[in-house]
Amino acid sequence: MDIPKFHVITTDKQPIEELQKILTAIAPFAGAVHIREKEKTAKQIQCLLESLPFCRSKIILNDRVDVAHALKAKGVQLAYHSLDVSVVIDAFPSLIVGKSVHSVEEALEAEKDGAHYILYGHIYSTHSKKGLKSRGIAALKEVVDAVQIPVIAIGGITPVNAKEVLQTGAHGIAVMSGVMLAQDPLKAIKQYSHIWTSGGGENEAAL
Repeated sequence: MDIPKFHVITTDKQPIEELQKILTAIAPFAGAVHIREKEKTAKQIQCLLESLPFCRSKIILNDRVDVAHALKAKGVQLAYHSLDVSVVIDAFPSLIVGKSVHSVEEALEAEKDGAHYILYGHIYSTHSKKGLKSRGIAALKEVVDAVQIPVIAIGGITPVNAKEVLQTGAHGIAVMSGVMLAQDPLKAIKQYSHIWTSGGGENEAAL
């Protein structure tokens, strides 16, 4: 299964109208766009996705399996409180299913349950995880070496340290505030896209 290398995740801090504007601008430069809007209703998420038909094939919904299936999103990102990976895959085989993990043990369990990829972090210190110790590059490497499925690293990853992350063997990276809360989200995402491309911010569908 083709798992994107560059994931952008919304922060649940912006109104629908602002999200529409930002996602419209950045979608061509992201491999996957995670809608992580815990405070918004299913109806609000529906309205958001219906305003972004051109990038529906890149949308991954956090936790909301029902909305992902109903709106034909690319996939769903599950957390510890979500339905089991195996249950979701059995019921919705068309969805790519990722699982958020925080240890080697959780990564191995997610792989055993059939997750198509895992999201692991946080790698570096980040404002979204204030007061929590970062796990670091060495721990990421342990997870990457422990599983056969793609590992997407998240947490404090910048255009400067991203190559260090990818050198662990991680399949890709995920970014939240580095793009979504940047003063210029389009400029920010182009800086990340340079990690994989030599063409200077060109549209790269494989990211």
